[in-house]
Amino acid sequence: MSGIPCARHSIHEHQSHLGWDQTLKPVLTVAPGETVEFFPIDASGGQFTVNSTVDDIARLDFARVNPVVGPIYIDGAEPGDAVKVTLLSFAPSGWGWTANIPGFGLLADEFPAPALHIWKYEADLKVPAMYGPGGRVPLKPFCGTIGLAPGEPGLHSVIPPRRVGGNMDVRDISAGAELYLPVEVKDALFSVGDTHAAQGDGEVCGTAIESPVALEAKFELVKKANLAFPRFTTPGPVCRHLDTKGYEVATGIGPDLMGSARAAVSGMIDILTRQHHISAIDAYLLCSVCADLRISEIVDRPNWIVSLYFPRIVFE
Repeated sequence: MSGIPCARHSIHEHQSHLGWDQTLKPVLTVAPGETVEFFPIDASGGQFTVNSTVDDIARLDFARVNPVVGPIYIDGAEPGDAVKVTLLSFAPSGWGWTANIPGFGLLADEFPAPALHIWKYEADLKVPAMYGPGGRVPLKPFCGTIGLAPGEPGLHSVIPPRRVGGNMDVRDISAGAELYLPVEVKDALFSVGDTHAAQGDGEVCGTAIESPVALEAKFELVKKANLAFPRFTTPGPVCRHLDTKGYEVATGIGPDLMGSARAAVSGMIDILTRQHHISAIDAYLLCSVCADLRISEIVDRPNWIVSLYFPRIVFE
C-alpha cells in the first residue's frame, strides 16, 4: 500500500478476533527487531460502509464490533518483560464514520437519538476532512486498540482498556510513537485494530473518525521492565496540526471529574451551536473527533476543573 514501506510480514482483516485470550493460536511469530504490516478493518467490523445511513445504526451487531488483527507471538517475551512497539507509518483509506450510538458516550442521556456522519478525505492527509458547511478537521491517524493478551485465563472483551493495553483510544499513539506494553503471558500475543483518522482526547461521543487504516509496526523486547501500566513516547509536539488558530475553551468545575467533564462538553456544544449555527448533535460529534478534554486543576479540593479545548482552525 502506498505510504507504507515494505514489511517482512503482513496480517490482513480475515486474520482477526473479537476478544483477548491467552489460548488463541498466533497467526504469526516474529523475532525482536522485525516489522509487521497490518491491514485491520474498521471498528464496526465492516458493518458500516461509505454508503451507510443513520438507519444502519439500529442494525449494528455489537458482537462484531472492534475486531483486532492478530495475535502474533513475540519470540522470547516473558511475563515481566515489556514489548516495545514502534509505530512506523500509517496509510489511511480515505473514508470513515462517526456515530452517536444510543446509550453510548459521555452525554448519552442528552443525545438519545442515533446520528451518523460519513467522512471522505484525501488519503495523503494534506487536506482536512470536511464536516458540513465550513467545518474542516485536520487528520492524524492512529490505532485505538493495541495490546497484548492478559494473564487472567478466559476470553476477555476487547472494549475496555486494561494493564496490557487494549482499547486505549489515545490519539498520540500515532506515527513515530514508541509504545511499551507490559507482558503477562509467554510470547506476549499482540493484536491491533480500531484505527482512526482523527480523534480528540476523550472521544466524548464514543466514536472518532473510525476509518480503515493500514499500519506498520516494529517489535522489540525490554527484558524485566516490570511496568505497572503501558507508557509511550512521542516523536515531537502532539497538537501542532490543531493549534495554529488557537482554541475555544469551556470548563466544568465541581467535586466530580466526570461531572466536570460533562459540563465542559455541554458548554462547548452551546458555544459551537451559537457561533456556527450547527445542530447540537453535530457539535457533539465534532467535539469527539477534534476537541481535547484536559484536567486543568486537581489540587483545590473539592472543586476540580476540567476543560474542553476546541481548535478554532476547524471553522477558520
